[in-house]
Amino acid sequence: MPNHELVPVELYGANNDGEKRRYAIADGVTVSKGTLLALIDPRVASYAIVTSVMCAGIASEDHVAGQNVLSISAWTNGIFESYASGAIAVGAAISVAGPDSVQTATAGASGAMIIGYSLEAAGDLEKVNVRILL
Repeated sequence: MPNHELVPVELYGANNDGEKRRYAIADGVTVSKGTLLALIDPRVASYAIVTSVMCAGIASEDHVAGQNVLSISAWTNGIFESYASGAIAVGAAISVAGPDSVQTATAGASGAMIIGYSLEAAGDLEKVNVRILL
């Protein structure tokens, strides 16, 4: 999978800011802007390395380990360019496939695992525009 963070295409919300939310994050974690974040504890985020996670949002800023910064903001509402992990149909519900890609949500995925839907069809490793709404 290419290393490609999600890129905002359009941000929504009252101030067109992507409805940023602030989460706690461990000082030892490095996260790049545009990385999908997993909710690992109440109001605590980390980078999403597995697929069966509840998504906290998309990092709207870099977080560098060892800087004694214990929070990060995340976009939760907008259209983003991502990479597809596997084929995705237009309109398909999507979920996290890793820190930098999305996949078609499994048939039994809970609402908490679905992060939005695809705005276009895509093949494996292809760029795709997705609507994120958390």
